[in-house]
Amino acid sequence: MPDDIDRRLLTLLTANARLPLKELAAQVGLSSPSVSDRLRRLEEQGLIRAFTVEIDPAQLGYTLQAIVRIRPLPGRLHLVQRLIEEIPEITECDKVTGDDCFIARLMLRDISHLDRILDSIADKAETSTAIVKAQPVLRRLPPLA
Repeated sequence: MPDDIDRRLLTLLTANARLPLKELAAQVGLSSPSVSDRLRRLEEQGLIRAFTVEIDPAQLGYTLQAIVRIRPLPGRLHLVQRLIEEIPEITECDKVTGDDCFIARLMLRDISHLDRILDSIADKAETSTAIVKAQPVLRRLPPLA
């Protein structure tokens, strides 16, 4: 379980994964080597999986996002999962309980782009699609306390 300093480091890095070690150290009141050791330990424990960059999909021409619920046809679960993993426009996907097996987030250039992707799985699964109007809550950390 992370202590208070670890939680502060995680919060700072979530806001900006490119913060220099010296600045991180100053903000948590430790030396740079101590912060470096803590970060290495958090990585080894698996708490920090990656340091990443967040991009704006619209800047790459992806003007639409969609949430697609996917229900594989009988006997097609593994085939559909492999297909989902291979579609690069699916940027996130959860395997869930309930009526649907997968809930996927797609980045799309336009509606016809959505049609092409859905057509590629139509013979293997039923889908239900919602177009994303806005994201009032972006991906964020759960409470660290």
